[in-house]
Amino acid sequence: MNLLEQLRLLNPNDPGSWPIVIKASALISLLMAIVVVGYFLDWQEQSEILERTEAEEVTLKETYLIKKRSAINLDIMRQQLQEIEQTLSVMLKQLPNKSEIDALLIDINRAGLGRGLQFELFKPAASETIKEIYAELPVTVRVIGNYHDIGAFASDVSQLPRIVTLNDINITPGKEQNLVLNAVAKTFRYLDDEELAHQVKSNSGGNK
Repeated sequence: MNLLEQLRLLNPNDPGSWPIVIKASALISLLMAIVVVGYFLDWQEQSEILERTEAEEVTLKETYLIKKRSAINLDIMRQQLQEIEQTLSVMLKQLPNKSEIDALLIDINRAGLGRGLQFELFKPAASETIKEIYAELPVTVRVIGNYHDIGAFASDVSQLPRIVTLNDINITPGKEQNLVLNAVAKTFRYLDDEELAHQVKSNSGGNK
């Protein structure tokens, strides 16, 4: 008797009389059905909860390590912040205010005359260029002198108590073994409270 005939002759009300092979197949099928139903009804949700919990655990550990490192380095960070504030304070002191700009321009002029240079041009720009916290004033200069005097003048400008930079430098031969220095000397000043407030207002309006 083949398997199909055995299946056709099975008594569903008396599974105890079924052949062993059919009993085993039925039990395996029932077990697989229970596993599949259990997975979709309960285990799948538990698996998703477990994955979310594991992901949250990783995030919490990373957050903990970041806060732990920050707490360990808190004193160092405070010291670095204090050093930055001190450096910024020193740099701000090197930037003149409005009332000191004229004196700074005189200092630049004196630095050249003190080295025996002849000024052919000393022309501050008509207006300043306003940056975020400071203003920049370019001064176009043309001086005539020998190589060493021009070099000494550039050194003197760099050593002024206020920040001055020489830009767009161009040196060409002049008369009687002299050189002609064309450059833009940029001076800087910090913005006063009213100007800073105007800058903040302008930037805020531009970002809308």
